Amino acid sequence: MNNRKIIKGYKTLISRFNVDTSKEKFKDGIIYTFYSDEFNSLKVGFAENGKVLEKLSNEALILLDMKKGNKKDLFLLITTLKELGIKYSDNLYFKYSGSLMRHLSTLGWPIGRSLYKQRKIKKELLCA
Repeated sequence: MNNRKIIKGYKTLISRFNVDTSKEKFKDGIIYTFYSDEFNSLKVGFAENGKVLEKLSNEALILLDMKKGNKKDLFLLITTLKELGIKYSDNLYFKYSGSLMRHLSTLGWPIGRSLYKQRKIKKELLCA
C-alpha cells in the first residue's frame, strides 16, 4: 500500500492588483441625472452633498431626478453602459436617446418621469 500524507491547510491568495476596499472610497451621497436642452444630452454623476447639485443647476442644466447612492453606483453604471456600447464624454455627458433612457431606467438610475415614460404592459386573461 502507498503511504500518502494528507496535508491540510489553507492557501492564501495574493492579489496582483491593488484594490482599495475601504469604506472611505464609497461614501454615501447623491446620484443624479441632469438634462441639457441646448446640447440634447444627459449628465450623470455623484455628489457628496446638495451644494454641488445647486452649483450644477446654475449651469443651464435641468435636474431630472436624484436619489441616495454612492460613487460605486456611478462606477457600475459607467462600466455597464460602456459594455453596452454607449459612448460618453470626459465629463460624463451622454447623447440623449430613447435606448439610453431605457437602459438607465432598467439599471435603477434616477431619471425622473419628464423625459421617459415607462411602458405599462397590461395583460388580460381570457376565460374560455
